[in-house]
Amino acid sequence: MANSTSASLKLTVQATGENSGTWGQITNTNLLILEQAIGGFQSVAITTGATLTFSNGALSNGKNNVLKLVGTIGGAVNVVVPDSIEKTYIIDNATTGAYTVTVKTSSGSGVTWAAADKGTKVVYSDGTNVVDTNLTDLSSDFSPQLSADLDTNAQNIIIDNTKAILDESSNEQIKFSTTGSAVNEFTVANAATGNAPNLSATGGDTNIDLNLTPKGYGRATFNGQGKIQSVAEKVTTEATAATGTINYDVLTQAVWNFTTNAAANWTLNVRGDGSTSLDSIMDTGESITIAHIVKMGSTPYYNSAFQIDGSSVTPEWQGGSAPTAGNASSLDAYTYTIIKTGSATFTVLAAQSQFA
Repeated sequence: MANSTSASLKLTVQATGENSGTWGQITNTNLLILEQAIGGFQSVAITTGATLTFSNGALSNGKNNVLKLVGTIGGAVNVVVPDSIEKTYIIDNATTGAYTVTVKTSSGSGVTWAAADKGTKVVYSDGTNVVDTNLTDLSSDFSPQLSADLDTNAQNIIIDNTKAILDESSNEQIKFSTTGSAVNEFTVANAATGNAPNLSATGGDTNIDLNLTPKGYGRATFNGQGKIQSVAEKVTTEATAATGTINYDVLTQAVWNFTTNAAANWTLNVRGDGSTSLDSIMDTGESITIAHIVKMGSTPYYNSAFQIDGSSVTPEWQGGSAPTAGNASSLDAYTYTIIKTGSATFTVLAAQSQFA
């Protein structure tokens, strides 16, 4: 009985008792063909195109798992897989020359590399056509997509420093940075009906702050109603006497405490900071409240003029009239609620209070 061959890899199929004395050699060749199909690599020159060979019972270039197409091509070329062959290939287009390369069956359709495409594709022949798996470039575009939810199976996800979670347009949504020997972290918890989800600071330390840091002069905005259990405002202590024009920078403090006796009446100029106007960091319809505490000696002085960004503004004073003097041997506390009503336009509600 004559030997037969398998349909795709053309392995020699032996009948019982056949090929006495040569059975081992034929079997070894079959094993080598299987090795080609599983892990074989072959460079195939395709200067003018090529037809992959599938010899019966023998090693052949078309039986390799990985094919590297090489050579300088002067026009569009075809690499032909014989009809009726069912096989998967990893094919690297390493040719030179800006022309298309198509891998196809003898009589069917195939997969084409564009003229400028020198990438790698995973393709398969179904015996009629060569089909692209759309794993287009294993070297630079290996981006698997999930077809179901990702279950980490009680394991962690490790994200490298400065790397991010991206949206479907490849824009950064959440970016991560690492701290050496970190012991504290965020914990995010969802909630059942009637309860609020929670973002909390957790970790090894007993007391852990939670920092939200806007970029530049941006602000943290909380939409909707809010509830604050406790809050601490930044106080700057100034060991000099109030006099002349004092620049109050709202970006660096909410309370300014002068601990040396005032030396003269003063003008208070409220601004963002030395390079930023208050007008530029407030929107129309917003307000801020600041406090200015000034120590008085036996000769008292007072805040005699008020400015915003260097321009004079006349406050509306509590009680209906502006102060005309300070309070001797006291702490005079001035509060100013500044309401922006338009571009560089403000209403200021002011009060002077004596503490002694």
